[in-house]
Amino acid sequence: MGADHMVPQGIETSAMGEDMPLPDLLFLAHRIPYPPDKGDKIRSYHLLRHLAQRYRVHLGAFVDDPDDWRHAGALQAMCASVHLEGLKPTVAKLAALRGLISGEPLTLAFYRHAGMQAWVRQRLDAGVRRIVCYSSAVAQFVIDARTARRVMDFVDMDSDKWRQYARTRPWPLAWLYRREAARLLVWERRVAAEFDASLFVSAQEAADFRRAAPECAPRVGWYGNGVDADYFSPERPYDDPYPPEAEVLVFTGAMDYWPNVDAVTWFAREVFPALRAQRPRLAFYVVGSRPSAEVRALARQAGIVVTGRVPDVRPYLAHAAVAVAPLRIARGIQNKVLEAMAMARTVVVSPQALEGLDARPGEEVLLADGADAFREAVLQALQGSDLGPAARRRVLQDYAWEACLARVDALVEAAAPVNVCKTNAGPTCVTPLPPGPLAQERTP
Repeated sequence: MGADHMVPQGIETSAMGEDMPLPDLLFLAHRIPYPPDKGDKIRSYHLLRHLAQRYRVHLGAFVDDPDDWRHAGALQAMCASVHLEGLKPTVAKLAALRGLISGEPLTLAFYRHAGMQAWVRQRLDAGVRRIVCYSSAVAQFVIDARTARRVMDFVDMDSDKWRQYARTRPWPLAWLYRREAARLLVWERRVAAEFDASLFVSAQEAADFRRAAPECAPRVGWYGNGVDADYFSPERPYDDPYPPEAEVLVFTGAMDYWPNVDAVTWFAREVFPALRAQRPRLAFYVVGSRPSAEVRALARQAGIVVTGRVPDVRPYLAHAAVAVAPLRIARGIQNKVLEAMAMARTVVVSPQALEGLDARPGEEVLLADGADAFREAVLQALQGSDLGPAARRRVLQDYAWEACLARVDALVEAAAPVNVCKTNAGPTCVTPLPPGPLAQERTP
């Protein structure tokens, strides 16, 4: 059953500071955007908070973690109305198999929900004419709402994630994932063609989608992820969660997410044993909620600790010697890397983990491709190559949320052309521009 939370209609203060009714906006997300404790929820939360300062937001979202129901009140305080639907992953996966019969992406069948569709229809019938969708899965609820202004935040090319998954999984999963990649790309192209604007998390993601969907290129742009550098501050006091004398490598993230599972299992198998042979006090902490069976099994390996959900990830970053992000499957910007940089940690990253981030290898992060290179980079960091201060300076300079989200505002209000910013090296970013004089070109 769904849950509705309403805030009485009234006069509110607009973003311009005048006492006037704020316009209504429908915000749909595939997962409840609170608490901001994992990658997709961090971006959706900050986008929602930004929009709630400018609109009366009507939020519709799914809850796939029973513990998240208790956060409905926090969202109610931000929004004009909130409609949440419970999603049991096991049941939804079975329902998704209907896509094999219908020929559609399994993702759409997974999220199809009569209760959510009915609530969305009520909002549209009540006159809401501005819509922001977060994740292509929820676009199905407004795909026919052509009288509304619709903005799609794809974040990443999910179709390409499925293609990457297929390369690492055995049959029949490899076949199933290849099918999902192909069918989901068809859906993504339809959504981008129908909606007024489509956004991604980085210039690279936007460029990749324009190549896959050239017919939609004029309406494709991007805005980057930010990080709350005041919250993720190394200047705050944090109790040390590690044993005395331990020398700790840390990985943070949702540990039921396959790219994270693949990253830590690869690191534990291919990189960590040789490091620990050289430095016996070395420990590898895997910090994050809902660890899969594969991740929990790593705790049987000497020197590896799997924490599960923790109340606050910052102490684990603050007292770690090095943060590692050995992702082999990734799209877009990795919040785990930004947060570790904000905490002034030296971060060792794979090329996939660095994609989309404007950080200089060797100066602000250590870049390593492959097991041997990763071992050498971690040893370099442990032996005194402290890039943490430079990493934090980069975050403070380029990754404030408000600056990132300013790009969204004009797109919600009116048709906005998209300008391809160019340098001598060619296209460097795609920036949505408001109507009127051309905005100043920006190279990230």
